[in-house]
Amino acid sequence: MKILRHKLCNDDGTPLPFRKSPNTGGKIDHRYLVMHYTAGRSAESSVSWLANSASKASAHIVIGRDGSVVQLVPFDTIAWHAGPSSWNGLKGLNKYSIGIELDNAGKLIRHGNKWQSWFGTEYDEEDVIEATHKNESEPAGWHLYTQVQIEKALEVSLLIMNYYDLGDVVGHDDISPGRKNDPGPAFPIQSFRGRLIGRADEEEIQYKTITALNIRTGPGTQHERLTVSPLPKGTKVEIIRAQGSWRLVDVIGKVKGQMDVQGWVHGRYITEAK
Repeated sequence: MKILRHKLCNDDGTPLPFRKSPNTGGKIDHRYLVMHYTAGRSAESSVSWLANSASKASAHIVIGRDGSVVQLVPFDTIAWHAGPSSWNGLKGLNKYSIGIELDNAGKLIRHGNKWQSWFGTEYDEEDVIEATHKNESEPAGWHLYTQVQIEKALEVSLLIMNYYDLGDVVGHDDISPGRKNDPGPAFPIQSFRGRLIGRADEEEIQYKTITALNIRTGPGTQHERLTVSPLPKGTKVEIIRAQGSWRLVDVIGKVKGQMDVQGWVHGRYITEAK
């Protein structure tokens, strides 16, 4: 992909889908990239709403769960995605940022053995992570992002950040804490930022278990559990590599009297350590 006249295009110059939103302002003073979730039923429903003047909201890009991309506002034009917000001494981040929305139901509540969105759709356990938001005190369910969606977001974000020389990527919950909670705990904001702008040190990103978690000899429940299983909630680990939904991890420090423990855990039960 590339950017031509502030719009996303394929390498051959053909434009990606563009649905013009009327909810725009003047020219952006490019400083930041802001990540959101749509909290909507689908990418198409979110695009339609953001392209409707009645919504009084917009974003530059919407990325579907299948990795599809739709642009609504040119990258040199203010979109109404941030609302009342502040960051590093700046107020009203619409004027200073490009906004990317990811198709995701957002925060969920338990409904029997499933999880339910605000609009009534139910989601299976395998599509949800239970975690406490960094700005909240109680755990909740959070709709998981798809891997193809995250990878497409990285591709688009890297292109945008390099083209406009943006200084950082932040979440809506960073610039509007207490008012907004997107992109939420299911979005890997630290590793996402690290892949976009690098890290100030050479340390690996650390993760922690969000529940007591079995650690196995291989990537799957068919493999034997290690003798230290289950890892206690809050155990810190570093990811060595991934295979599907499973992660080969190195346990940091001593666990149940053992050092240098390595094994496989399911990725939905670990989150970035803050």
